[in-house]
Amino acid sequence: MELPKIRRALVSVSDKMGLAAFAKGLTAAGVEIYSTGGTRKHLEHEGIPVRDISDYTGFPEMMDGRLKTLHPKVHGGILCRHDNQSDMKAMVEHGILSFELVVVNLYPFETTVAKEGVTDEEAIENIDIGGPTMVRAAAKNHQFVTIVTNSEQYSAVLEQIQKDGATTLQLRRSLAKDAFTHTASYDTAISRYFVERSADGLFPETFNSQFHRETVLRYGENPHQQAALYVDKKAKSANVVSARQLNGKELSYNNILDLDSALAIVRRFERPAVSVVKHNNPCGVAVAETIVDAAKNAMAGDPLSAFGSVLGFNRNVDAATAEFLSQPGLFVEAIVATDFDPQALEILKTQPKWRLNVRLLQCGSLAKSPSGLSVRILEGGALLQNADTENDPEDQWQVVTATKPTENQLADLRFAWEIVRHVKSNAITLAKNGMLLGAGAGQMSRVDSVEIAIKKAGDRIDGSVLASDAFFPFPDSIDAISQHGVKAVIQPGGSRNDDAVIETCNKYGIAMIFTGRRHFKH
Repeated sequence: MELPKIRRALVSVSDKMGLAAFAKGLTAAGVEIYSTGGTRKHLEHEGIPVRDISDYTGFPEMMDGRLKTLHPKVHGGILCRHDNQSDMKAMVEHGILSFELVVVNLYPFETTVAKEGVTDEEAIENIDIGGPTMVRAAAKNHQFVTIVTNSEQYSAVLEQIQKDGATTLQLRRSLAKDAFTHTASYDTAISRYFVERSADGLFPETFNSQFHRETVLRYGENPHQQAALYVDKKAKSANVVSARQLNGKELSYNNILDLDSALAIVRRFERPAVSVVKHNNPCGVAVAETIVDAAKNAMAGDPLSAFGSVLGFNRNVDAATAEFLSQPGLFVEAIVATDFDPQALEILKTQPKWRLNVRLLQCGSLAKSPSGLSVRILEGGALLQNADTENDPEDQWQVVTATKPTENQLADLRFAWEIVRHVKSNAITLAKNGMLLGAGAGQMSRVDSVEIAIKKAGDRIDGSVLASDAFFPFPDSIDAISQHGVKAVIQPGGSRNDDAVIETCNKYGIAMIFTGRRHFKH
């Protein structure tokens, strides 16, 4: 059967943006509007004819507004099937009017609980009951009812009503899908609020996540794969997903992964720091007194691998840094930084010509810590863990060799240890003077990672220090680095061969620290 013309609309919204214009359009199209307290007053103030829902039901709003739309004369009008004789007979018998259009958005629960110092009482009062009930009822009965939950939907709905006096089934199905997604998201936000305040807050019995699609990407990791980027609106720390893109082509799937890693590295340093990431591993990292020196040293860490890389900055990019990055022979895909000075932005956007496409992302202050939860989706489930972002307690570190590290070596050991947690395991980093010289990543054998790091460091290796994300099972890696002038090692310890490894370090006069904590990254 044809959908009956839209004769009545039930309107009850918290967000009143664009409502007046929409309601005026409905009135002009001959739609009678019924509404609740705050929404009704808003429409009346705009000079729009509206009937109070309490006058229609014969029951006043009560319990501080908790009870106003939970009534058979409301939900009967939403849920009635226009092609069902029994439904329509009940409507007549009980004086129920049909609502062919329902316009509802919900109490701002997420906005409320995001406020500093919000109380449980405030949060609970902003849990909408009548709104979700109307939304779900209308969405269920979308064969006959149009459900609107977002002001962005107003124009499409009004256009069809003005044209035909009704909406198409295709539009109603789409709006119903949006409505159920809206209530699911709303319930997830409420669930998260209570879970975070419960004893099992980090690992709840049921894990509900809430991500909203930000954009569909050109493709995924490879051109034959489809992909999309989703945002967690609850995230408060600076991040790549919410960063503002100031220049360049659309970000790719791989760009986003690498930029996320680049930002994770530099946010751990207090001094000006720059990271250079390629295929999700750092090939260059440096700290210095100025951001331009950090950039120069980071790019010099592995110049060959740095071609086509992405960069992370924990400071604003200034003009001097932009000039350095624009020199011939350097090519980067994307840069994420707290901000870009105006002159730096102009330089990076125009010099040389390939810069017209470089992606520049402004992420803002890195002061807030990132989320403490790491989630990995698996076939058939998911793995959750607290993220490896905590600082290691140095008071638990032990110098286990006869040779002690110097102050300069200790500073480099801290630096190399900070970086190694960001390198795929088995992970080895070689560093000197606040600069990553070489990294060995993702090898099945730790000694292979050591050999790769040595090769990357080249003739700069003498006087450097080494960090290993896990213990050395054998002394062979110590034998290898002793031939190249590595002066100190930091590692977790815990191998059955620790004594042999320590003995080998003592043999070569290499200082070694056991941290008691490993940093695998798989």
